[in-house]
Amino acid sequence: MKILGIETSFDDTCISIIDDKKGILINKIINNNKIYNKYNGIIPEIVSNYHIKKIDKLLKNILLKLNINIKKISLISYTCGPGLISSLSIGASYAKSLSYLLKIPSIPINHLEGHLLSPMINNNNIKKKIKFPFIGLIISGANTQLIKATNFDNYKIIGQTLDNAIGETYDKIAKLLNINYPGAKKLVYYSNKGKNNIYNFPKPLIKKDNLNFSFSGLITYINNLIKKIKNINIQDKYNIAKEFENSIIKILQNKILLSIKKYNIYNIFISGGVSINNNIIKNIIKLKIKNKKIFFYS
Repeated sequence: MKILGIETSFDDTCISIIDDKKGILINKIINNNKIYNKYNGIIPEIVSNYHIKKIDKLLKNILLKLNINIKKISLISYTCGPGLISSLSIGASYAKSLSYLLKIPSIPINHLEGHLLSPMINNNNIKKKIKFPFIGLIISGANTQLIKATNFDNYKIIGQTLDNAIGETYDKIAKLLNINYPGAKKLVYYSNKGKNNIYNFPKPLIKKDNLNFSFSGLITYINNLIKKIKNINIQDKYNIAKEFENSIIKILQNKILLSIKKYNIYNIFISGGVSINNNIIKNIIKLKIKNKKIFFYS
């Protein structure tokens, strides 16, 4: 059985085909960062127009590369939300139109549930060994959540951001440092060139006995710091980026350890766009609890 997946929740146009036995056959993403860089961000109307222009061509190229007739597709899945409504509507309309023409079912997929379960699929092999229950940490441009998952369709949000999402926070700090779009990715490059212990930034909610996150205070603190620095140079920016990431990492580490303590679950799934940040992941997997082993999947 071959399943076609369509994802247009925000700025990237994404299509994949998965086989129920072989796993992922292909996964292709088209982004237009060079276009969005001109506007230093995303403009919904421009994004949706690019989805319209790219989505059909992308699918045809995928089918040609795999040498698969579209009639071999048995099921179509598409992102139904949350996301940018103008982008979501393109993917949903395209999926439903194909479903009607091919006379096959289509199913809507919750964006966050997709993130949550994505570590179960690795390269071309479905990870059968991963079992419930687990704690999922979703860190993306628009979402920051801790979720207790006890089975498929059985999830409980145990912590979430009270203001800004982690990816949004990265973007805002990048703008404060005059880093062009896509700022979050470039901010990591700045961080890697920074020096430790130059600054000591606040770590909101790190001492609270709950699993929620807050990043607005950190953004305000860095904004005020930048205003105070006269003739800020590139090394100052590197150092600010470094301490910003250090603060983010310590906050995430703290909340993961607290969630393990509260729920006695040692399987941790990390997913979402920010989970490709190597600085975050390599520091999170260093976590240890005495006499217990934590299993991380991302």
